[in-house]
Amino acid sequence: DDDMFSSAFCENSEKLINVHLFALAAKYYSLSNLGVCTPLEDVLEALKGDSEGATGIKPDEFMNNKKSHEVQVMSELVDGIANYCGIKQVIDIGSGKGYLSSFLSMQYKLKVYGIDSSSSNTNGAHERNRKLKKHWRAYQSRGRENLKSQSLEKANDRPVESEIKCKTINEELLINANSLQNQGQVIIQDVVPSCVFAEKAAPKTNTETEADLVTGTQSHETKLSEEVLAILNVLPADAVENFSSSHYDCGELCEEEKVRRKMTSLKTKAKKSESNLYFPLTSCITAETELNDIITDLEDCMMVGLHTCGDLAANTLRIFTAKPEIKAVCSVGCCYHLLSEQFENQEECHDQVWGFPMCQYLKDKGWCCGRNARMSACLALERVAVGQMLPTESLFYRAVLQVIIEEIYGVTKSDRHVGKTFSKSSSFIDYVRRSLKKLELDDSKLPDSCIMDYYEKYKHRMNELEAFNMLKVVLAPCIEVLILLDRLCYLKEQENIAWSGLVKLFDPVKSPRCYAVIALKNQSCS
Repeated sequence: DDDMFSSAFCENSEKLINVHLFALAAKYYSLSNLGVCTPLEDVLEALKGDSEGATGIKPDEFMNNKKSHEVQVMSELVDGIANYCGIKQVIDIGSGKGYLSSFLSMQYKLKVYGIDSSSSNTNGAHERNRKLKKHWRAYQSRGRENLKSQSLEKANDRPVESEIKCKTINEELLINANSLQNQGQVIIQDVVPSCVFAEKAAPKTNTETEADLVTGTQSHETKLSEEVLAILNVLPADAVENFSSSHYDCGELCEEEKVRRKMTSLKTKAKKSESNLYFPLTSCITAETELNDIITDLEDCMMVGLHTCGDLAANTLRIFTAKPEIKAVCSVGCCYHLLSEQFENQEECHDQVWGFPMCQYLKDKGWCCGRNARMSACLALERVAVGQMLPTESLFYRAVLQVIIEEIYGVTKSDRHVGKTFSKSSSFIDYVRRSLKKLELDDSKLPDSCIMDYYEKYKHRMNELEAFNMLKVVLAPCIEVLILLDRLCYLKEQENIAWSGLVKLFDPVKSPRCYAVIALKNQSCS
């Protein structure tokens, strides 16, 4: 309880005297321990209804491991919410380079507007989307190169058929799949049937394996062709050039076939303008933003945000509650240190919309975190727990640099940032000089010997700095839970919300900011 945890600090000096108890208290008040989150599996099950999950391209084909994990998990959830609400339009706030937006449009055929304040991000999204349209070529080439080696490996690993239960793809399923493909739906079946092993079995002999390869090559080639066609179905209609698996002499075509092909060509051209389901837009989003001014064909939709930065996460929720067209929201925030706080500077700004606090409960209490606490909330406890330690040396460089600019230049606050200077620096001296240039401070009056004197003066305190930062890491989940529960309470205060909750979407080691704020409006809201 609170009384037990309070003994972690000295009653008189208020200094930390029991680190173990401090760590237990931090764990107790973390989001994973409070029992306020809704399991992702429960949400997906409730949204699923009679629909079946889509199958198609995997995002790890064209994203790094972290982004692939985030996009795959979140897109499945967004599609489930969209289907549940009966909507086809999605607005991706802070869309960046369009990873989530493009995947939602290609994989789930949702019409996505990706809005980002950076024109370079929007341009990058356009270029990236263009490159994605060529993805099938690489997929096809890679598949052909690895076909024989994959077939051999599978044959060697295949158990005796009499000793396994194997779920095979029967002819009827293939016929249905081809039929669905012709209707423009996404069908991509696994190359390997899923098998349930009854017991361990000896592999086939080399002779049997080679015979299987000879007889199975044609079927594998056919399967690969079907997979490539399925990839084409995933992509927008104007994503690839028209092609045919065989070439015909136009003179040999009958008139009826010529007319049919001409009509098909005309229909394809007519639909080209409508085939692009992803639209990157450049605009700065605030709580007062009128989406109708940005999106001319705004209809019933949902808002999403994958790692919306600072106040953007809060503004996403405010827009959601204010606009009747937006039926649902799924927002994962980040960059808590960039949040604006109403009670941080004690300045009266009645017209400003603040990032924290959002709910009336914390507003009435005048609650304030402060920048240092918000910076701590950005740390990744789970990564540290698995051995991905904090960059102690770069933190030490940064701390000593701050002493230098305060004592030598008299600067205590600056709007400029050092950025990722450490990784580009060959030594502490190089780091200081690069940083001073970024801060637009004259480094000519600071000799190398003076810089190294500061380094030697504080070098013995590096372990102390590491211990301090580890305490900040332990406390990080407690500060994050305050920010996230503030957003959830804000939604709970609204009258038009049917359901709202916090859901852990991602593996926190892969993606530390892993919690989504989700809400659905009442069906009657319009």
